[in-house]
Amino acid sequence: MSNIKPADRLSAVQEYYFSRKLKEVAALNAQGKDIISLAIGSPDMPPSRQTVDALCRTAEMPSAHGYQPTMGIQELREAMANFYRRWYGVDLDPKCEIQPLIGSKEGILHTTLAFCNAGDEVLVPNPGYPTYTSLSKILGTKVVNYNLREDNGWQPDFDELEAMDLSRVRLMWTNYPNMPTGGNARMETYERLVDFARRHGIVVVNDNPYSFILNEGQKLSILQVPGAKDCCIEFNSMSKSHNMPGWRVGMCASNAEFISWILKIKSNIDSGTFRGIQLAAAEALNTNDDAWHHENNVVTYRRRRVIAEQIMDTLGCSYDPSQVGMFLWGKIPGKYSDVEQLTERVLHEARVFITPGFIFGTNGSRYLRISLCAKDEKMAEALNRIRQLQW
Repeated sequence: MSNIKPADRLSAVQEYYFSRKLKEVAALNAQGKDIISLAIGSPDMPPSRQTVDALCRTAEMPSAHGYQPTMGIQELREAMANFYRRWYGVDLDPKCEIQPLIGSKEGILHTTLAFCNAGDEVLVPNPGYPTYTSLSKILGTKVVNYNLREDNGWQPDFDELEAMDLSRVRLMWTNYPNMPTGGNARMETYERLVDFARRHGIVVVNDNPYSFILNEGQKLSILQVPGAKDCCIEFNSMSKSHNMPGWRVGMCASNAEFISWILKIKSNIDSGTFRGIQLAAAEALNTNDDAWHHENNVVTYRRRRVIAEQIMDTLGCSYDPSQVGMFLWGKIPGKYSDVEQLTERVLHEARVFITPGFIFGTNGSRYLRISLCAKDEKMAEALNRIRQLQW
């Protein structure tokens, strides 16, 4: 079989960092190391009781187990439209301006396929979600990074963007509230992005799954900007805000034409999600109220954030206390030559897994990220282990 080779596209990417690193962590745990993971943003709390009950009720129905429409069932599309109206003040037509997704990763794939030809360029934030880069490379588009910097609140530098050759750029990926940096969404940024998109014929895709996490102010969406629907797409997800990461329910919102292009791709790749999951997601979107979101997305994470800040302080890292989202992003001390010198020591000596910022791009190479998705007692134990070492 030595004459069989993989596709050339495999040479453009590596195995996803967490996929690779979690195998190492599993091996350490098999040796009895008891690693505490503060690395991944996978909420450890359950969805609401109503959500689980809706899934169970539907699963008991003999008629509920067949194929479902790729465009999503009416109940879910209406719930998603109601969610946007209720929390963001954005009106969307559930028949044609909403597309349920099997998570945002799927949306990144389908949107890139729908808008980009091989050789086209996409603007990707640095630092940013690694999948924007890896899927672009797999699909044969050229990644053009734009800088996010701490001294600019992790917002785009529009002067720098305007100076670029944008003639081959088709898509621009944005993500606010920002992951990994915790930089919050700003209406001024959204307004400038819409103006930028219009003038240059670029589609801005805003990834918006974190607007409920440690964020008690107005929930912002790029679609709140007049005319944004004409040139922008927004992803949202139930993984973070509704404690449903393993359920794989996301959404895509834009104008009817853009949604039809994405659906054309999606319908040739997968089928609709299990009806029980769709109805349960609709239940969560319709019934999770202010009190539920405050307790699950603010109170719990605020309590854990205090411990994460103590870990940062112990490691000598600096951080912006105003950042939002389910992570804490901090800059490492100057005495370390690179971030892995610190994170690998934390892993192997303190037995705590935290994320080195270089995986998000070169502008993250002097930063690390702590996830708040661990029980309070686990976070407290991680802090205790780290405090026992000399830093």
